[in-house]
Amino acid sequence: MSTVKADTIQSKDSASDITLGASGDTVTVAADSINVNKVQDSGGNTLWDFSTGEFVSPKVEFASQDLKLLTTATASGSETIEFKAGIDSTYDVYIFKFIGMQPDTEDAIYFQGSKDGGSNYNLTMTTTWFNALNTEADSGSLAMRTDVDQSDGTAMQALVGNTSANSDFSASGEMYLFNPGSTEYIKNWWCRMNSYGNSTQQQDAYVGGYFKTIDPVNAIKFTYGSGTMNIGTIKMYGLL
Repeated sequence: MSTVKADTIQSKDSASDITLGASGDTVTVAADSINVNKVQDSGGNTLWDFSTGEFVSPKVEFASQDLKLLTTATASGSETIEFKAGIDSTYDVYIFKFIGMQPDTEDAIYFQGSKDGGSNYNLTMTTTWFNALNTEADSGSLAMRTDVDQSDGTAMQALVGNTSANSDFSASGEMYLFNPGSTEYIKNWWCRMNSYGNSTQQQDAYVGGYFKTIDPVNAIKFTYGSGTMNIGTIKMYGLL
């Protein structure tokens, strides 16, 4: 069996067409016998780009763009991770996924929003927090955390309790930001984070609230209360 390899599959061109089989024939292609970098439609528009692993066609019949990875930020001794580009009215929901976040000093992850592209992070927000805790010694609790929520506050908001700086401790989770590009509504958000924290403690934290502004929110900042982000990844997705 022959193998066909190509950088690009393009639209019909009578001067250089390759015909596989005659009309009515069945052509069988093995799973690994065609290798291409891009797949294009009959108009020469790229539908799938294998170099990025994404559908890039604007045509909904070809491209599933309901959820799209927009940005990946990797921490390596970073004091903060900021997303200053790509947050607008393009998507109805922006999702931030936290993967293996670890501080260099035991602390919690905090965040705030901005409506001036990241020049200031001081939006007014009202928030609520509750979490479930359990230790390796089987001492657990479920409680509201009025000590870390805000009522018309402008401070950085904690998203999870303290995570130890030990090499095998980390925090992971996700945050949803709704309609940040709206000029009509306040900006709702919620977050769920899971942390292996101080005193060998498992914490499942639920935090939610809203930015009290009808101006577009166009930047988000994540940081620890002190120290730096030793390791970890934050991915930002757009959801239509």
